[in-house]
Amino acid sequence: MWPLIKLLPVKTNFRFVAFAKIAAVISILGVLASLGRALIPFEPPCGGLNCGIDFTGGTVIELSTAPKQVDLAAARAAVTQLGLGDPQVQGFGDGTAAMVRYQPPAGANVDQVANQVEAALTQALGQVTFDSPDVVGAKVSGELFQSGLMALGLAILLMLVYIWFRFELQFGIGAVVALFHDVILTFGIIAFFRLEFSLTTVAAILTVIGYSMNDTVVVFDRLRENLRKYKRMPLREIIDLSINETLSRTVITGVTAILALAGLAVFGGATLFGMSMVLIFGIIIGTYSSIYVAAPVILLWGVKRGEAEAEPLQPADVRP
Repeated sequence: MWPLIKLLPVKTNFRFVAFAKIAAVISILGVLASLGRALIPFEPPCGGLNCGIDFTGGTVIELSTAPKQVDLAAARAAVTQLGLGDPQVQGFGDGTAAMVRYQPPAGANVDQVANQVEAALTQALGQVTFDSPDVVGAKVSGELFQSGLMALGLAILLMLVYIWFRFELQFGIGAVVALFHDVILTFGIIAFFRLEFSLTTVAAILTVIGYSMNDTVVVFDRLRENLRKYKRMPLREIIDLSINETLSRTVITGVTAILALAGLAVFGGATLFGMSMVLIFGIIIGTYSSIYVAAPVILLWGVKRGEAEAEPLQPADVRP
């Protein structure tokens, strides 16, 4: 019975296409709910998302407790008690320095709030040296938000070009539909669970796009091979066959990544929790979309079968 991977069936015969209509209804409802939750209310800069300081503006203070290490948990607790939203405390360098980011209340005096933060940090950490606070203005945060959205759009466009170049336009459309599906649902999860939307979150979404595309390419590669091999088999049966043949690889890869990210979410602290959860949800959604979004689009659109028959591999010429 060991290794436990032997418990997984070598060959499966699930009828994925038979549930494509039900999955389509679930996906459409999920996309609509995610769009509504992420966009409403239509207020800048992030609508219904829980924007971080990167996109809303705020104050940044750098501190040093040299020669001793910074107690990040104590610093984070001290700033949180001041009621400044969702402050961020991040260590850097040799561990004796940290950066504290927070958002002053609307209409509050920036200098007075900075003095309160420094006093709370000094009480929690002991002797601390502070640099002058820097203010991230609304203009800079707005530019960062636009740059983040442009990065996501450019990534999806480049994925379309790649799939179109490697396969056919039909495959590219299926892949891009799946990518939009994954990105929108990921935004919905961020909005529903009130996870902080920051530049780190944008990086996590870009990672989800790459993972989803990689999973889709694996299915498409096997689908293209089977289209050449089984020319008279109905397309829906070829899609089921291709997904089943790549299912074990998909499950093992996804579970491995989720286990690593789960450890990061549990032991990585509050700073890495949001990013880890976005990646976990993204991997699950990306695996689902490769099966029930990208492949069914090929079924709806149709695909041109290859002209040449697949050539079976010949055994090597073994001579004594």
